Amino acid sequence: MAKITLDNLAHSYLPKPTREDDFALKELNHDWDDGAAYALLGSSGCGKSTLLNIISGLLHPSQGRILFDGQDVTNAPTAQRNIAQVFQFPVVYDTMTVRDNLAFPLRNRGRDEAYVAERVQDVARMIGMEEELSRKARGLTADAKQKISLGRGMVRKDVNALLFDEPLTVIDPHMKWELRTQLKKLHHDFGHTMIYVTHDQTEALTFADKVVVMYDGRVVQIGTPEELFERPEHTFVGYFIGSPGMNVIPAKVEGRQAYVNGSSIDLGRGYAPLDGKVEIGVRPEFARLSDSDGLPVNIRRVEDVGRHKIVRADFFGNDINIIAGEDEEIGADMTRVVFDPAHVNVYANDWRVNGEAA
Repeated sequence: MAKITLDNLAHSYLPKPTREDDFALKELNHDWDDGAAYALLGSSGCGKSTLLNIISGLLHPSQGRILFDGQDVTNAPTAQRNIAQVFQFPVVYDTMTVRDNLAFPLRNRGRDEAYVAERVQDVARMIGMEEELSRKARGLTADAKQKISLGRGMVRKDVNALLFDEPLTVIDPHMKWELRTQLKKLHHDFGHTMIYVTHDQTEALTFADKVVVMYDGRVVQIGTPEELFERPEHTFVGYFIGSPGMNVIPAKVEGRQAYVNGSSIDLGRGYAPLDGKVEIGVRPEFARLSDSDGLPVNIRRVEDVGRHKIVRADFFGNDINIIAGEDEEIGADMTRVVFDPAHVNVYANDWRVNGEAA
């Protein structure tokens, strides 16, 4: 296992980058703890795979360093970094059996054959392929081959880090939860440093100790699922995390009040004067309909999704969502909305601003 340090790290695919927008990965300075499980989360093109490939040594950064336990490995080849990487699409040896595919990393390092057999059996059980150990990989389905790739990544106990680049893309939906659970158990049992790239928030939030949210080549927040939900540090985090995501509403902020179209909203905290683009962010879970309190809202439709209802509404020309209870009656007189002041976030130029308690 290893602590991973990103020191002034940045990367551009252009030969001579001259401005910030030329960089696919903007400058990063972060320490990732030894033995922790991280998920790199963001939309396509945000820099997740670029960062993962720099960590693994498949890509050399345009600037900065990467260190494992304080040792500079920026120029070290992948083989010397002692990592295991599982890619989006399965990489297996078709002419080998499942058993030999799983055993390959161990045999390649000269491990005792009795240990190899024991470890292969353990991993095969973990990925649900004990019955297929003697089968050739050729002819297996794509999801079965990806399970072999996952198993081969997990078979070694001595790696500095396990890196996963959207490994469940080709896995059947009913298998995804099971394999995520197995990865989580592997982390619990062996304490590997794990980095898991995904654009799926469910995968990220259920797998990781901490989620690294990326946007436009930047890390905009690193936090626990609770921190990302309660206090999104960037409007993208609020939008991307949650279903539906956070309501982001243009506003004017003065002290403890936000003003939308002249109507005031209590913020619960005081704020200094703000410049630039000012918005408030409220998650649908912290908004409620009322027949008397709050500000006027126009309900467009109500979607019953089983566990709760999602109210789609217009709020002074802004589309907002409100979560209502499964058994909550939504009458024609419920034409107002109330926001919980303790859960209203304030943003200036997309970044969260800390207020001061009264």
